[in-house]
Amino acid sequence: MSFIPIVLLWEGFFGLRKILLTGGAGFIGSHVAERLCGAFPGAEVVILDKMTYAADYSYITDLVTQGQAKLVVGDVCDYELCNRLASGCDLVIHAAAESHVDRSFRSSILFTQTNTLGTHTVLEACRSAGVPRIIHVSTDEVYGEVLAGDCIETQFLNPTNPYSSSKAAAEMVVSGYLHSFKLPIITVRANNIFGIRQYPEKLIPRAIMSLIAGNKIPLHGNGANIRHYLSAHDFADALVLLIEKGIPGEAYNIGSPDEYANKFVVEMICREFGADFEASVEMVQDRPFNDRRYSISWKKISELGWEPRRSLLKELPRIIKWYRDNSNHIMGKLVFD
Repeated sequence: MSFIPIVLLWEGFFGLRKILLTGGAGFIGSHVAERLCGAFPGAEVVILDKMTYAADYSYITDLVTQGQAKLVVGDVCDYELCNRLASGCDLVIHAAAESHVDRSFRSSILFTQTNTLGTHTVLEACRSAGVPRIIHVSTDEVYGEVLAGDCIETQFLNPTNPYSSSKAAAEMVVSGYLHSFKLPIITVRANNIFGIRQYPEKLIPRAIMSLIAGNKIPLHGNGANIRHYLSAHDFADALVLLIEKGIPGEAYNIGSPDEYANKFVVEMICREFGADFEASVEMVQDRPFNDRRYSISWKKISELGWEPRRSLLKELPRIIKWYRDNSNHIMGKLVFD
């Protein structure tokens, strides 16, 4: 996305009084909520979440009971609600989304409603409320398949599945609000994010929970598809940096050097469990289209002082322990499909 930056620098900003975070009771959102409460202890943090299958109140219970955050259950497509919550906000972070690619093939209209119309609704509420700072959370998947090299932020968007298409469409709405209304929006596009609390439909938690349950791990195709993996904590750190130093109108890639084939990731998990890969994995039919590789350059945000500090290899034992410790709770709401 190319845009002439609005003349408004956030560097050194520290006066946040009210923050609205959409999707804050989910995997990524709960990590962002924790980081916001830690970085801006004087701010009122309002979490708007629809509380779908991937969200869990337990992820933010401590923040709410300690008075650090407030949960409002609702839909980002509800304009009246978004408008009310955006009123008086110094910052809105829009992280709510349907994000599982497999589900997008079966429920593509839902993805467009939540990811595209939901973004439009949130931005219109921000425009009406005069919100001075907005961060829109997108994905590296909007660039499409990248077989060689890295994508920079000005790369054309080339989505290849219903999920990434709905996120790219949301970015077109963002572009319209940047140019027409000069809305102070920063867009972030991150790699695959890993960590605790991720619903077991994505590769890492699904593999872990499959082994805990004594089931075989389903692995798409031949397992050769390549992804980069970024820590949820590093992602949250990047957002806090952009709150202070990001330039409205700009997009920032948030990436990691951890690049692995899906098969290798599953092999790592099997080793941690002491399980035999061949006996523990079931090769299943691939997606209708499965991008072979994504890759982004994060030079732009690194020049502001951010670098990824956590690696999947080192974090994996801690993540597995969390799923073991919480397996009964997760199993109670889990549906393998």
